[in-house]
Amino acid sequence: MAHPVLRRAEAHSFRGLMNLPRPVMRRLAGKPVVLDGQTLDLETQWLLRIKRLAREPATETLPLPEGRAALVRHTVLSGGRQPIGEVRDLDVPGGDGPVGARLYVPRSRTGAEPTGPSPLLVYFHGGGYVYGDLESHDATCRVLAERADARVLAVDYRLAPEHPFPAGVDDCWNAFVWASEHAERLGADPERIGVGGDSAGGCLATVVALRAANAGVPCRHQLLVYPVTDARGGTASREIFGSGFYLTDEFVELADRSYLRSEADRQDPEVSPALTEKIPDGLAPALVVTAGFDALRDEGEAWARAMADAGVDVRLKRYPGLTHGFFCVVGVGRTQRAAVAEIAALLKAALH
Repeated sequence: MAHPVLRRAEAHSFRGLMNLPRPVMRRLAGKPVVLDGQTLDLETQWLLRIKRLAREPATETLPLPEGRAALVRHTVLSGGRQPIGEVRDLDVPGGDGPVGARLYVPRSRTGAEPTGPSPLLVYFHGGGYVYGDLESHDATCRVLAERADARVLAVDYRLAPEHPFPAGVDDCWNAFVWASEHAERLGADPERIGVGGDSAGGCLATVVALRAANAGVPCRHQLLVYPVTDARGGTASREIFGSGFYLTDEFVELADRSYLRSEADRQDPEVSPALTEKIPDGLAPALVVTAGFDALRDEGEAWARAMADAGVDVRLKRYPGLTHGFFCVVGVGRTQRAAVAEIAALLKAALH
């Protein structure tokens, strides 16, 4: 692990590079990238260029422990230091014993004057079911809590390959049910508990929301950020954006190989929600967020349409110039931070 002084120097340099004047950034990033009728956001293009110039190895090419550490390092660099009222680590029930969790309380809810219970978002991080933890998405959860004026409970569900499907699903479901049953302990309003996640975590959030609707467990809202919804692949966006735009075919293949017990699992609706035979009545309203330059774009948008066709209140928001992973870029640059701020504002409106 790098010395703290070196980490601070790296973070300072990275922030400086991401805040260059746009004309300078354009010259350094190269010509605009236009693909599938969309233009890649300049800051995103420059971020990808920085990674290539630094000769950073792709996470999926590293041995698993090093890859997990690298992903956390990258997200911490991109996330920066975000203010929050209170952070508390705790254990919550998982599918086979307790798992770690972290409760974020916004500053508006930590003053001397009592404010009453607040909405709560139970959040599941991305990382292909293989990577990610409470640290990798710490900055994002802080921003969501502060800007949505809601508590956020992040769940450190078990990862593959040590714990393949359905371990993560069971952990997330049990954690969500526990949060619903112990809302008072968390300072939350039991009628305003939502579920959210990005990428693989978006799939887990989708499955939890479906289970909640079937079981009659209250769920106020779904926040699904570039979710995995169809492990069979085959979409145009997977073909077009599977290389060069952060989420690669190789990463997806590693995730599938680690998470799935067999090829048959691809057909399980709790791996591929797109294969859900009947979307249940009472499924929570959803905000589905996609990125234009993302292999998962088409399946996320197809799932949004399927829910809407079933009568679910759905808002679909595509950021055409952004890539997979932008939801963790909350500490540098402008465009990605602005997108996350807009998503948090929409979440606030939905939960409040």
